[in-house]
Amino acid sequence: MKGIKKFFADFKKFISRGNVIDMAVGVIIGGAFSAIVTSLTNKIIMPLINLLLSLAGGDGLESARTILGQPVYNTPGVIESGINWASTIYIDWGAFITAIIDFLLIALVLFIILKVMMSAQGFWKKSVGEYPTKEERKVLRAEGVDMKDKKVLIAATAELREKNKPIPAPPKPTQEELLSEILVELKKQNAESEVVVETKKSKKTK
Repeated sequence: MKGIKKFFADFKKFISRGNVIDMAVGVIIGGAFSAIVTSLTNKIIMPLINLLLSLAGGDGLESARTILGQPVYNTPGVIESGINWASTIYIDWGAFITAIIDFLLIALVLFIILKVMMSAQGFWKKSVGEYPTKEERKVLRAEGVDMKDKKVLIAATAELREKNKPIPAPPKPTQEELLSEILVELKKQNAESEVVVETKKSKKTK
């Protein structure tokens, strides 16, 4: 019984994780999105491409095939009966080109969506960051700032943050500066020791 309870508790913890839920939502949306792009390619773009190819004297991408070996006809030995594509070995260039178009469309639309989302997220963070926090609101109210006027509130918040901005720490000395300081200190100590020695010598001679 304890094992079953632990199993369901672990399962509940697993499905409650944010990344698992995000992944599930992403898979569902990705499947629907892929179906939309495939429909756009097969039902709108490919007919237009086939129309342009037919106007140029071709038969469209559906006829872009390379037969490997001997074709198999619907009626054996009768060419007019048409090729039995299910039994014929061939390279389907049209399907390959369609897959490439699908990929490029998906990549393009995803790029546009991500650009729009990132721009919106950055704008939202910037607009939210301009407004004061709870602690800043208390200070601004004490200073008599009109909290209903957005422009005044944002300007007063910026001034308050500039006023409370911490003083930057002085830059740390570089290795060359430290070595030069140590060298100066050593020279100073050597000079002091030489003075002491000279003083002792002069006392002894007296």
